[in-house]
Amino acid sequence: MPKGRIIKALSGFYYVESDNQIYQCKARGKFRKRDQKLLVGDFCEFSYEEGSDGYILSLSSRKNELVRPPICNVDQALLVFSAKEPDFSSILLDRFLIMIEAFDIDPIICVSKMDLSQKDEIENQLRPYQKAGYKVIYVSSKDKIGLEEVKKILKDKVTVITGQSGVGKSSLLNALDIHLNIDTNQISKALGRGKHTTRHVELIKMYGGYVGDTPGFSSLELTQEPLELAKAYHDFRELSHSCKFRGCLHDSEPYCAVKEAVEVGKISKERYDHYLMFLKEVKENKEKKYG
Repeated sequence: MPKGRIIKALSGFYYVESDNQIYQCKARGKFRKRDQKLLVGDFCEFSYEEGSDGYILSLSSRKNELVRPPICNVDQALLVFSAKEPDFSSILLDRFLIMIEAFDIDPIICVSKMDLSQKDEIENQLRPYQKAGYKVIYVSSKDKIGLEEVKKILKDKVTVITGQSGVGKSSLLNALDIHLNIDTNQISKALGRGKHTTRHVELIKMYGGYVGDTPGFSSLELTQEPLELAKAYHDFRELSHSCKFRGCLHDSEPYCAVKEAVEVGKISKERYDHYLMFLKEVKENKEKKYG
């Protein structure tokens, strides 16, 4: 049986790439019976006859998967946040980082629309993240700033591009590849956020790898257990080995290496305060779920 990768899911059809050919396939009924959802990024076996739709027969195991956006087998995530329109939000960025790092996906922070902002101002806001070891790229699709740096990190990787609605993800993709012509839309001034322009998830071949173009969204529910949350940020996870208590949540426990790092400025207080907000949120979600 031929093998391939699902690169697009749309209206009940799955488009499988195999040996540089694209095959339109349907899913066998057994996936519905098992309540097993096929995702863009899945490796699969499929059958195909000339002149008719193919059928996906089986899926390989996944190394990771995301729910929003629904995609799997991702190497890295380019988290796109605009400097202006909408304004940069550190708390939303921290929420995205928690989600991405919990799935062992390497996050890369991309700040778009730099032509609308003072560089010093936004760089000051991002300095704590660079200090924490995150890669930060500043781009302007309009002025062609930072595009070569983005191309380098996309090479030979499966990259999901995601972030808040209206930050310029589609404009960035169009600037990276002028042949894409992905629909873009102006920011909604009345709502202060973007209109959704990408309706489905699709893997686009680019620079030896694949880029996932996904629908934008403006909220993200945290579904982790408290201990999973405490280990989500890579720098918190590394420091947790020095905490006195196993299973430290870095909240009220004494002799906590993360809290000590905050006190000496190794971890920014703002990032830590956001973490405490998220910790409270997941604890409340757990109480609601289990009573």
